[in-house]
Amino acid sequence: MKVLVTGANGFLGNHIVKTLLDQGYQVRAFILDGTPEDVLKDLAIEVYKGNLMNLADIEKALDSCDFVIHTAAITDLWPTKNEISWKINFEVAKNIAKAVKQKSIKKYIHVGTANSFGFGTKNQPGTEESEFNCGKYKLDYINSKKAAQEYLLAEQKENGLPVVIINPTFMIGENDSKPGTGEMIISVLTGKVSVYTVGGRCFASVKDVAHGAVNALKKGRVGECYITGGTNLNYKEFFTLIGKIGNVKPPKRKIPTFLVITFAAITEFIASIRKKKPLLTKAMARMSGDGHYYSSDKAIRELDFPQTSLENALSEAIEWYKMNGYIK
Repeated sequence: MKVLVTGANGFLGNHIVKTLLDQGYQVRAFILDGTPEDVLKDLAIEVYKGNLMNLADIEKALDSCDFVIHTAAITDLWPTKNEISWKINFEVAKNIAKAVKQKSIKKYIHVGTANSFGFGTKNQPGTEESEFNCGKYKLDYINSKKAAQEYLLAEQKENGLPVVIINPTFMIGENDSKPGTGEMIISVLTGKVSVYTVGGRCFASVKDVAHGAVNALKKGRVGECYITGGTNLNYKEFFTLIGKIGNVKPPKRKIPTFLVITFAAITEFIASIRKKKPLLTKAMARMSGDGHYYSSDKAIRELDFPQTSLENALSEAIEWYKMNGYIK
Protein backbone atom coordinates (compact mmCIF):
# COMPACT_ATOMS: atom_id res chain seq x y z
CA MET A 1 0.00 0.00 0.00
CA LYS A 2 1.33 3.42 -0.98
CA VAL A 3 0.64 6.60 1.02
CA LEU A 4 1.11 10.17 -0.18
CA VAL A 5 2.21 12.43 2.69
CA THR A 6 2.00 16.19 2.16
CA GLY A 7 4.30 18.40 4.19
CA ALA A 8 6.49 15.33 4.60
CA ASN A 9 9.54 17.38 5.61
CA GLY A 10 7.61 19.23 8.32
CA PHE A 11 7.61 18.57 12.07
CA LEU A 12 4.69 16.14 12.10
CA GLY A 13 5.12 15.03 8.49
CA ASN A 14 8.60 13.55 8.90
CA HIS A 15 7.48 11.50 11.91
CA ILE A 16 4.47 10.21 9.96
CA VAL A 17 6.77 9.17 7.10
CA LYS A 18 8.99 7.19 9.49
CA THR A 19 6.01 5.58 11.20
CA LEU A 20 4.57 4.52 7.83
CA LEU A 21 7.87 2.94 6.83
CA ASP A 22 8.09 1.12 10.16
CA GLN A 23 4.65 -0.36 9.50
CA GLY A 24 5.52 -1.55 6.00
CA TYR A 25 3.85 1.12 3.86
CA GLN A 26 5.38 2.59 0.73
CA VAL A 27 5.68 6.37 0.97
CA ARG A 28 5.57 9.16 -1.57
CA ALA A 29 6.62 12.40 0.12
CA PHE A 30 5.11 15.60 -1.30
CA ILE A 31 7.59 18.41 -0.68
CA LEU A 32 7.42 22.05 -1.71
CA ASP A 33 10.25 22.51 -4.18
CA GLY A 34 13.14 24.42 -2.65
CA THR A 35 12.42 23.51 0.99
CA PRO A 36 14.92 21.54 3.15
CA GLU A 37 14.80 17.74 3.05
CA ASP A 38 17.36 16.94 5.75
CA VAL A 39 14.88 15.21 8.06
CA LEU A 40 14.09 12.70 5.30
CA LYS A 41 17.69 11.91 4.41
CA ASP A 42 18.49 8.25 3.66
CA LEU A 43 14.85 7.13 3.99
CA ALA A 44 13.50 4.61 1.46
CA ILE A 45 10.87 6.94 0.04
CA GLU A 46 9.82 8.46 -3.25
CA VAL A 47 9.98 12.25 -3.27
CA TYR A 48 7.55 14.34 -5.30
CA LYS A 49 8.39 18.04 -5.55
CA GLY A 50 5.55 20.33 -6.38
CA ASN A 51 3.14 23.00 -5.15
CA LEU A 52 -0.06 22.07 -3.34
CA MET A 53 -1.78 25.17 -4.70
CA ASN A 54 -1.56 23.53 -8.12
CA LEU A 55 -4.35 20.95 -8.50
CA ALA A 56 -2.46 19.22 -11.30
CA ASP A 57 0.47 18.60 -8.95
CA ILE A 58 -1.86 17.03 -6.38
CA GLU A 59 -3.47 14.80 -8.98
CA LYS A 60 -0.12 13.67 -10.36
CA ALA A 61 1.25 13.01 -6.86
CA LEU A 62 -1.77 10.83 -6.06
CA ASP A 63 -1.22 8.55 -9.06
CA SER A 64 -0.84 4.91 -7.90
CA CYS A 65 -1.42 5.88 -4.24
CA ASP A 66 -3.96 4.15 -2.01
CA PHE A 67 -4.09 6.74 0.78
CA VAL A 68 -3.16 10.34 1.51
CA ILE A 69 -2.19 11.95 4.80
CA HIS A 70 -2.33 15.73 4.52
CA THR A 71 -0.15 17.50 7.11
CA ALA A 72 0.94 20.61 5.20
CA ALA A 73 -0.41 23.80 6.75
CA ILE A 74 0.35 27.41 7.60
CA THR A 75 0.44 27.61 11.39
CA ASP A 76 1.69 31.19 11.74
CA LEU A 77 -0.25 33.34 14.21
CA TRP A 78 1.10 36.56 12.68
CA PRO A 79 -0.28 38.40 10.89
CA THR A 80 -3.63 37.57 12.47
CA LYS A 81 -5.28 38.20 9.10
CA ASN A 82 -3.32 36.16 6.61
CA GLU A 83 -4.54 35.37 3.11
CA ILE A 84 -1.99 32.59 2.65
CA SER A 85 -3.54 30.73 5.62
CA TRP A 86 -6.80 30.48 3.73
CA LYS A 87 -5.05 29.42 0.52
CA ILE A 88 -3.04 26.62 2.16
CA ASN A 89 -5.28 25.56 5.04
CA PHE A 90 -8.63 25.82 3.26
CA GLU A 91 -8.27 25.92 -0.52
CA VAL A 92 -5.64 23.17 -0.63
CA ALA A 93 -7.83 20.93 1.55
CA LYS A 94 -10.65 21.45 -0.96
CA ASN A 95 -8.37 20.61 -3.89
CA ILE A 96 -7.11 17.45 -2.20
CA ALA A 97 -10.72 16.40 -1.56
CA LYS A 98 -11.50 16.92 -5.25
CA ALA A 99 -8.47 14.90 -6.35
CA VAL A 100 -9.17 12.13 -3.82
CA LYS A 101 -12.62 11.58 -5.31
CA GLN A 102 -11.27 11.57 -8.86
CA LYS A 103 -8.50 9.10 -8.03
CA SER A 104 -10.66 6.79 -5.88
CA ILE A 105 -8.32 7.06 -2.92
CA LYS A 106 -9.28 4.63 -0.14
CA LYS A 107 -8.91 7.09 2.73
CA TYR A 108 -7.91 10.72 3.20
CA ILE A 109 -6.40 11.51 6.61
CA HIS A 110 -6.61 15.25 7.15
CA VAL A 111 -4.57 16.84 9.95
CA GLY A 112 -6.57 19.63 11.52
CA THR A 113 -6.24 21.16 14.98
CA ALA A 114 -7.83 20.59 18.37
CA ASN A 115 -8.67 24.29 18.35
CA SER A 116 -11.52 23.43 15.97
CA PHE A 117 -13.30 22.22 19.10
CA GLY A 118 -13.99 24.04 22.32
CA PHE A 119 -11.34 23.79 25.01
CA GLY A 120 -12.34 22.99 28.56
CA THR A 121 -10.92 22.73 32.05
CA LYS A 122 -8.58 20.12 33.50
CA ASN A 123 -11.55 18.46 35.19
CA GLN A 124 -13.77 18.74 32.09
CA PRO A 125 -11.47 18.96 29.08
CA GLY A 126 -12.75 19.69 25.60
CA THR A 127 -13.87 16.81 23.38
CA GLU A 128 -14.96 16.30 19.77
CA GLU A 129 -18.45 17.30 20.94
CA SER A 130 -17.38 20.62 22.50
CA GLU A 131 -18.65 23.75 20.77
CA PHE A 132 -15.97 25.79 18.98
CA ASN A 133 -14.86 28.70 21.17
CA CYS A 134 -11.57 29.83 19.62
CA GLY A 135 -13.17 32.22 17.13
CA LYS A 136 -12.76 34.98 19.71
CA TYR A 137 -9.04 35.17 18.95
CA LYS A 138 -9.80 36.24 15.36
CA LEU A 139 -6.86 34.28 13.98
CA ASP A 140 -6.96 33.25 10.32
CA TYR A 141 -4.92 30.16 11.18
CA ILE A 142 -7.59 28.83 13.53
CA ASN A 143 -10.54 30.00 11.43
CA SER A 144 -9.15 28.57 8.17
CA LYS A 145 -8.51 25.18 9.80
CA LYS A 146 -12.01 25.16 11.26
CA ALA A 147 -13.52 26.06 7.87
CA ALA A 148 -11.57 23.26 6.17
CA GLN A 149 -12.83 20.74 8.71
CA GLU A 150 -16.43 21.81 8.21
CA TYR A 151 -16.05 21.60 4.43
CA LEU A 152 -14.52 18.13 4.51
CA LEU A 153 -17.14 16.74 6.89
CA ALA A 154 -19.89 18.16 4.68
CA GLU A 155 -18.25 16.56 1.64
CA GLN A 156 -18.23 13.24 3.44
CA LYS A 157 -21.93 13.44 4.27
CA GLU A 158 -23.05 14.75 0.91
CA ASN A 159 -20.61 13.12 -1.53
CA GLY A 160 -19.01 10.21 0.32
CA LEU A 161 -15.52 11.70 0.71
CA PRO A 162 -13.51 9.03 2.63
CA VAL A 163 -12.05 11.54 5.09
CA VAL A 164 -10.88 11.05 8.67
CA ILE A 165 -9.69 14.09 10.62
CA ILE A 166 -6.89 14.07 13.18
CA ASN A 167 -6.89 17.05 15.56
CA PRO A 168 -3.52 17.43 17.32
CA THR A 169 -2.88 19.58 20.36
CA PHE A 170 0.50 21.24 21.15
CA MET A 171 3.12 18.79 19.84
CA ILE A 172 6.55 18.18 21.37
CA GLY A 173 9.49 16.15 20.10
CA GLU A 174 12.65 15.96 18.04
CA ASN A 175 13.18 17.17 14.45
CA ASP A 176 11.35 20.45 15.08
CA SER A 177 13.63 22.23 12.64
CA LYS A 178 11.56 25.39 12.16
CA PRO A 179 11.26 25.41 15.24
CA GLY A 180 7.54 25.95 15.70
CA THR A 181 5.98 24.53 18.81
CA GLY A 182 9.46 24.35 20.32
CA GLU A 183 9.89 28.12 20.52
CA MET A 184 8.28 28.12 23.96
CA ILE A 185 10.59 25.36 25.22
CA ILE A 186 13.70 27.05 23.84
CA SER A 187 12.68 30.40 25.34
CA VAL A 188 12.39 28.86 28.82
CA LEU A 189 15.71 27.03 28.50
CA THR A 190 17.54 30.16 27.33
CA GLY A 191 16.08 32.42 30.02
CA LYS A 192 14.01 34.54 27.64
CA VAL A 193 10.85 33.84 29.64
CA SER A 194 10.82 35.27 33.16
CA VAL A 195 7.10 35.00 33.97
CA TYR A 196 4.19 32.64 33.39
CA THR A 197 0.54 33.29 32.64
CA VAL A 198 -2.57 31.73 34.16
CA GLY A 199 -3.47 29.56 31.16
CA GLY A 200 -2.25 26.19 29.96
CA ARG A 201 -2.35 23.63 27.16
CA CYS A 202 -2.67 20.00 26.27
CA PHE A 203 0.81 18.74 25.36
CA ALA A 204 1.33 15.73 23.06
CA SER A 205 4.29 13.71 21.83
CA VAL A 206 4.67 14.33 18.10
CA LYS A 207 5.54 10.65 17.67
CA ASP A 208 2.23 9.70 19.31
CA VAL A 209 0.33 12.00 16.94
CA ALA A 210 2.15 10.41 13.99
CA HIS A 211 1.07 6.96 15.18
CA GLY A 212 -2.49 8.22 15.58
CA ALA A 213 -2.55 9.48 11.98
CA VAL A 214 -1.11 6.23 10.61
CA ASN A 215 -3.42 4.07 12.74
CA ALA A 216 -6.34 6.05 11.32
CA LEU A 217 -5.62 4.54 7.88
CA LYS A 218 -7.03 1.23 9.14
CA LYS A 219 -8.94 2.10 12.28
CA GLY A 220 -10.28 5.61 11.74
CA ARG A 221 -14.00 5.84 11.06
CA VAL A 222 -14.81 7.86 7.93
CA GLY A 223 -16.47 11.17 8.77
CA GLU A 224 -15.07 11.23 12.31
CA CYS A 225 -12.66 13.57 14.09
CA TYR A 226 -10.10 12.49 16.67
CA ILE A 227 -8.38 14.81 19.14
CA THR A 228 -4.79 13.58 19.54
CA GLY A 229 -3.41 15.13 22.69
CA GLY A 230 -1.65 14.04 25.83
CA THR A 231 -1.07 15.79 29.15
CA ASN A 232 -2.99 18.84 30.35
CA LEU A 233 -0.74 21.25 32.28
CA ASN A 234 -0.92 24.91 33.17
CA TYR A 235 2.08 27.00 32.15
CA LYS A 236 3.60 27.03 35.64
CA GLU A 237 3.56 23.22 35.67
CA PHE A 238 4.91 22.98 32.13
CA PHE A 239 7.73 25.49 32.67
CA THR A 240 8.67 23.75 35.92
CA LEU A 241 8.95 20.45 34.06
CA ILE A 242 11.12 22.06 31.37
CA GLY A 243 13.35 23.47 34.10
CA LYS A 244 13.67 20.09 35.77
CA ILE A 245 14.61 18.24 32.58
CA GLY A 246 16.77 21.04 31.16
CA ASN A 247 18.45 21.81 34.49
CA VAL A 248 17.49 25.50 34.44
CA LYS A 249 15.48 27.70 36.78
CA PRO A 250 11.88 28.04 35.53
CA PRO A 251 9.93 31.31 35.69
CA LYS A 252 8.58 31.94 39.20
CA ARG A 253 6.38 35.01 38.78
CA LYS A 254 2.78 34.89 37.57
CA ILE A 255 1.59 37.77 35.43
CA PRO A 256 -2.07 38.79 34.94
CA THR A 257 -3.47 38.37 31.45
CA PHE A 258 -4.35 42.05 31.07
CA LEU A 259 -0.70 43.01 31.57
CA VAL A 260 0.39 40.45 28.98
CA ILE A 261 -2.12 41.90 26.50
CA THR A 262 -0.90 45.45 27.22
CA PHE A 263 2.71 44.42 26.67
CA ALA A 264 1.72 42.61 23.46
CA ALA A 265 -0.05 45.71 22.14
CA ILE A 266 3.13 47.73 22.65
CA THR A 267 5.20 44.98 21.01
CA GLU A 268 2.87 44.89 18.00
CA PHE A 269 3.07 48.68 17.63
CA ILE A 270 6.88 48.70 17.68
CA ALA A 271 7.00 45.75 15.27
CA SER A 272 4.69 47.56 12.83
CA ILE A 273 7.05 50.54 12.77
CA ARG A 274 10.08 48.32 12.25
CA LYS A 275 8.13 46.14 9.81
CA LYS A 276 9.13 43.00 11.70
CA LYS A 277 7.25 40.10 13.25
CA PRO A 278 6.42 40.87 16.92
CA LEU A 279 7.71 38.51 19.59
CA LEU A 280 4.26 38.52 21.18
CA THR A 281 0.88 39.42 19.68
CA LYS A 282 -2.38 40.41 21.36
CA ALA A 283 -4.02 37.22 20.11
CA MET A 284 -1.22 35.11 21.56
CA ALA A 285 -1.49 37.02 24.84
CA ARG A 286 -5.23 36.37 25.05
CA MET A 287 -4.68 32.69 24.33
CA SER A 288 -2.05 32.47 27.07
CA GLY A 289 -4.69 33.41 29.63
CA ASP A 290 -6.95 30.48 28.73
CA GLY A 291 -6.61 26.81 29.59
CA HIS A 292 -6.64 24.95 26.27
CA TYR A 293 -7.29 21.55 27.79
CA TYR A 294 -8.53 18.58 25.74
CA SER A 295 -9.36 14.90 26.10
CA SER A 296 -7.98 12.22 23.76
CA ASP A 297 -10.22 9.44 25.05
CA LYS A 298 -11.89 8.86 21.69
CA ALA A 299 -8.56 8.48 19.85
CA ILE A 300 -7.18 6.21 22.57
CA ARG A 301 -10.28 4.04 22.37
CA GLU A 302 -10.71 3.85 18.60
CA LEU A 303 -7.23 4.43 17.14
CA ASP A 304 -5.08 2.77 19.79
CA PHE A 305 -3.55 6.23 20.15
CA PRO A 306 -0.43 5.91 22.34
CA GLN A 307 0.27 8.12 25.34
CA THR A 308 4.01 8.64 25.77
CA SER A 309 4.95 10.41 29.00
CA LEU A 310 5.44 14.15 28.58
CA GLU A 311 8.80 13.81 30.35
CA ASN A 312 10.06 11.48 27.60
CA ALA A 313 8.79 13.71 24.79
CA LEU A 314 10.35 16.80 26.39
CA SER A 315 13.65 15.02 27.01
CA GLU A 316 13.86 13.99 23.35
CA ALA A 317 13.01 17.51 22.21
CA ILE A 318 15.51 19.23 24.50
CA GLU A 319 18.30 16.85 23.53
CA TRP A 320 17.58 17.47 19.84
CA TYR A 321 17.58 21.27 20.30
CA LYS A 322 20.94 21.03 22.07
CA MET A 323 22.47 18.77 19.41
CA ASN A 324 21.30 21.08 16.61
CA GLY A 325 22.51 24.34 18.11
CA TYR A 326 19.22 25.88 19.24
CA ILE A 327 20.45 25.83 22.86
CA LYS A 328 24.06 26.56 23.75
